[in-house]
Amino acid sequence: MLNLRELVYHPASTPQPILKPLNLELGPQEMGLVIGPSGSGKTTLLEILAGLAYPTAGEICWRDQTLYPEALRQLAGLVFQFPERHFCGHNVLEELRLGHPGLSRGQIVKTLESVGLGHLSLEAEPHALSGGQQRRLALAVQLIRQPYLLLLDEPTAGLDWSMRRQIVSLLKTLKQDWSLLVVSHDASELAEFADRVWTLDHGVLEPYHLQPSEVTACP
Repeated sequence: MLNLRELVYHPASTPQPILKPLNLELGPQEMGLVIGPSGSGKTTLLEILAGLAYPTAGEICWRDQTLYPEALRQLAGLVFQFPERHFCGHNVLEELRLGHPGLSRGQIVKTLESVGLGHLSLEAEPHALSGGQQRRLALAVQLIRQPYLLLLDEPTAGLDWSMRRQIVSLLKTLKQDWSLLVVSHDASELAEFADRVWTLDHGVLEPYHLQPSEVTACP
């Protein structure tokens, strides 16, 4: 169980807090969805949960244990918006082994299969893959670390409708084994299977109840 208690992020360089005291709870094998416009603090929230930024105040707990950035970097896996811009490996095998040189090919193939890329050559260049394949590979890069919490920043951004539908279907499957926290400016594609939904605007997080017209069913 993930709990955020009175979390605040107010860097000295900004007149107002980027995140105002917020509370959030997410259970095992649940997907949380945070909806908000650009500049609302969504990415900052994910970076704090991934241990990449330090909160100014408040507490982050996992199973009632308070966690600090060092531990959060082990707990959570963050998939950035447009993650293909962060690929460093010359091929798929190298990309997945970055930081994990001892991984066997069997472990790598199994992880690729879990994101629908079991057919992919390990010698394929990440930047030569289709947009949807690149998003799946970015998920595999995090899953191979076996995190407890998956954090996704606008996972369908920039994809055509067919690829978006595939990614949404994949996230629905991954929710069976992981806790997911997704941030997006658009609720419609992900709302159908989100267990908890919030809005974030000007750093203020509030529970949100979707209207039937806002939910788009995914085949």
